[in-house]
Amino acid sequence: MKRSVLTRYRVMAYVTGVLLVLLVLGMIGKYLLALDGAADFTRLVGIAHGWLYVLYLVFAFDLGSKAKWPVAKQLWVLLAGTIPTAAFFVERRITHELESKLAQDEAPAVAEA
Repeated sequence: MKRSVLTRYRVMAYVTGVLLVLLVLGMIGKYLLALDGAADFTRLVGIAHGWLYVLYLVFAFDLGSKAKWPVAKQLWVLLAGTIPTAAFFVERRITHELESKLAQDEAPAVAEA
């Protein structure tokens, strides 16, 4: 597996997570605080999050298939983009897990004497 696959996933996890947090804040402003402009903000962020979540799904599925994850783990990572702040925690855990694998794969082979 290439490091770029993990990097794409990481970028989209952060983007999806930030947009979801902004969407929740916009909904609080719209429904609880009745702020002016919150409806437009929520609509804009909701559309952006929806489209970019699809891209997150593609990249997360690509990462999971190349890392040969079981289905349950794959679903856990895919659903992380729908729970506010979960994408940040899941991304951190997945990165730590895969960084060690990538480091082993990239380590130069030791020549035997």
